[in-house]
Amino acid sequence: MAGLIRQADIEEVKARTNIGDILGEYVTLKSAGVGSLKGLCPFHDERSPSFHVRPQVGFYHCFGCGESGDVYSFLQKMDHVTFAESVERLAARLGYELHYEDGASGAGQTSNRARVLAANQLAAEFFQSQLGTPGADVGRRFLGERGFDAQAAGRFGVGFAPQGWDGLTLHMRGHGYSDEELVVSGLVSAGNRGVYDRFRGRLVWPIRDVTGQTIGFGARKLLEDDKGPKYLNTPETPVYHKSQVLYGLDLAKREISRSRRVVVVEGYTDVMACHLAGVTTAVATCGTAFGVDHIKILRRILGDDTGLGEVIFTFDPDAAGEKAAMRAFTEERRFTAQTYVAVAPDGLDPCDLRLKRGDEAVQRMIDGKKPMFEFVMRQILARFNLDTVEGRVGALRQAAPVVSEIRDPALRPGYTRELARMLGMELGEVSRAVSQAGRTGTLPASGGARTGRGETGDPAEQWNDGEPIPAPGVVGLMQLPTDAATRLERDGLMAMLQYAPLIGRDLVDRAARTGFFHPDLATVRDGIAASIDAFDSPEWITRVIDAVPETHRDLVKQLSVAPVPERAEREMTLYVRDVTAGLVDRHLVQQKSDLLGRLQRVGSDDRDEFNRVQRALVDVEIERRALRV
Repeated sequence: MAGLIRQADIEEVKARTNIGDILGEYVTLKSAGVGSLKGLCPFHDERSPSFHVRPQVGFYHCFGCGESGDVYSFLQKMDHVTFAESVERLAARLGYELHYEDGASGAGQTSNRARVLAANQLAAEFFQSQLGTPGADVGRRFLGERGFDAQAAGRFGVGFAPQGWDGLTLHMRGHGYSDEELVVSGLVSAGNRGVYDRFRGRLVWPIRDVTGQTIGFGARKLLEDDKGPKYLNTPETPVYHKSQVLYGLDLAKREISRSRRVVVVEGYTDVMACHLAGVTTAVATCGTAFGVDHIKILRRILGDDTGLGEVIFTFDPDAAGEKAAMRAFTEERRFTAQTYVAVAPDGLDPCDLRLKRGDEAVQRMIDGKKPMFEFVMRQILARFNLDTVEGRVGALRQAAPVVSEIRDPALRPGYTRELARMLGMELGEVSRAVSQAGRTGTLPASGGARTGRGETGDPAEQWNDGEPIPAPGVVGLMQLPTDAATRLERDGLMAMLQYAPLIGRDLVDRAARTGFFHPDLATVRDGIAASIDAFDSPEWITRVIDAVPETHRDLVKQLSVAPVPERAEREMTLYVRDVTAGLVDRHLVQQKSDLLGRLQRVGSDDRDEFNRVQRALVDVEIERRALRV
């Protein structure tokens, strides 16, 4: 396993990457003045652009929701990859070879993974090309009977694995892959007579990770003489781990992140049906039960820390569906988001529902969702004969823990009454059972109520209309006064943060040691002074952010991307040097005033002091003239 990526490589990759090009693949960016771009924020809904990007400093900031960072943090938030993965992706894009702390090069450490990913992509293209051949008629018929045309198949990359023994194997060998590599990738199996295609005579769905790379396949049996399972998936490989994969997540991630809603269905065709019906947040597990690793993935994409999200499961109203629901319910308390269950009329799955009743029926099914605990409670009661005392008591024992686990205290009494009504029992008796279940911890204890606050209940974490309320003491650009002194300090800091190399180290250093009237801008000035060694490096903004108190970090981010007065490119150097020099000149004027006052107080009696002050006045004037050169 590779060690940490060398810091020098991290900085070099960032320096070579134009953040505007990367973010422009996600957001339509337009010019907002020289060196400034803006567009609609990808992190929240807005009608007018408040998302600003400064390529020359490698930084972005949204004045609407407060999201900000560099190109690495953007990829981490948008594509939900780790920091190391974001660096590796950009390095690969540049063709830059990374080095790791253990001395190994990136190529040596990642070649196996990269080779498997490339093999999967080639196999996916092969399967898709086979879907149009005469031998794939059974596959096309299967899709057509379920309401999927060629365009739908293309949208989801559906392909066909030919019936032959080694069609894919020969194709991959022709592209330079060894049998050993094909076995490692899970595309072929090894037997006594050599290797053979793992998928034969089946429809094939490519399974992609959150970044859109094909990491495996799921294949559906079509032929009567196929003795294998109904669905066959890629085995565990260096890139495919079924407990950590959700089918359709690459297509759904942006809408999940935007709407804070995810719909979990049970199969590939259900995902296709939902997306085609307009439910574009649908995903499915790949040959395994919904579990803890899936929850971690969804929480990361949902931003599941406010209680405002929704996770909607679809289950069949049969024994298998009940088992799946109960299994999901045991894990649902890991979500902060509200959890629901959506069940179609007559027990139809989303694919069959769309086929028989149309797209709107699928949407109505999702909109008609019920709270998870209500669905589970009704499923439990259905197992008992409520016409008998024994049945009612048994049902109460099983259902009371479910009600006790309702995290919203405002809902719990209502569902306690509902349970009493459904059982036909006295409310007091049911209330005591629910309280007892809560005390004994029949089910694992859960978090606090979902009130729209953060987990801590800190007022600084409250949400209003979906937007965060800044914590007390946090300073923002829009809060600054508009007097001339503050404007000069603000514009000077913007110039130093955004165009430090154009200004030059000496002038930035001098300006960062001048007197400021506004205390919050003075704090940013101190951060610049403390970080001056990094003034021309890709880490400049990050270093300044780290050097100021947490309450002032947003202000640094905003100053780093706020548009400077729009000027032609050839005038930019003159402008940023002039406004920075203005700070130094103001400081020198104040020094001159102080020296003149001292000169008056000294008088002519103390000739030595008088001469010292006179020399200091001359030095100040020389320095002021030098600024105007």
